[in-house]
Amino acid sequence: MNDAVGPVELPAAELPDEAPGEPASLETSTDAAPASIELTETALEALLFVAEKPLSRREIAALAGTDRATVDARLGDLEVSLRTRGIRLLVDGDRVELATAPDGGALVARYVGADAVRLSPAALETLAIVAYRQPVTKSAIERIRGVDSDYTIRTLLHRRFVVELGRSSAPGRPFLYGTGFEFLERFALTSLDELPPLDSDVAARLAEEGGESVTDPLFPADG
Repeated sequence: MNDAVGPVELPAAELPDEAPGEPASLETSTDAAPASIELTETALEALLFVAEKPLSRREIAALAGTDRATVDARLGDLEVSLRTRGIRLLVDGDRVELATAPDGGALVARYVGADAVRLSPAALETLAIVAYRQPVTKSAIERIRGVDSDYTIRTLLHRRFVVELGRSSAPGRPFLYGTGFEFLERFALTSLDELPPLDSDVAARLAEEGGESVTDPLFPADG
């Protein structure tokens, strides 16, 4: 004999009533602000590790529900902690990301099968001008070099050594170029502050061009 009992439905009268005007208990309000998360050094490192792109300080603050001062403090702590490890914190203006340390570059390159990128003298010269005089227009680069640099700049853009920062306010609103994170990684720099000082004659020559203000920036500065 089969004693199994089928599903039993409660009569409608036995179901608990909801107070008028109150949402169901399983529903969640979409207007509630996300709870803040303590931004520890460990949490920040994990966030930057999984991030698919450089993050700005404002993005980090918004994700953690904290203030800019806390983000700056944790970034400073993380930068110090990573100095003796296989990862470095790279800083490009307001944005930050993690990258492998220069000491491990050869081993990592062998694992991923990446060959060292070789730049021509023309590309290195152009890259140096961009690095030291950014933001700079193509016409300014060409005046400093004395030759057409369209192909060289396009090559550096393709390899992500150079990025478009925005447009100049000059007639025609030409693009302004600067260096990106790929430049920092390839040249084992954690920020542009680590660029070696220029010879005084070279610095004077470069000072004649570049250094223009950016209008319509592609990477707006966060306040």
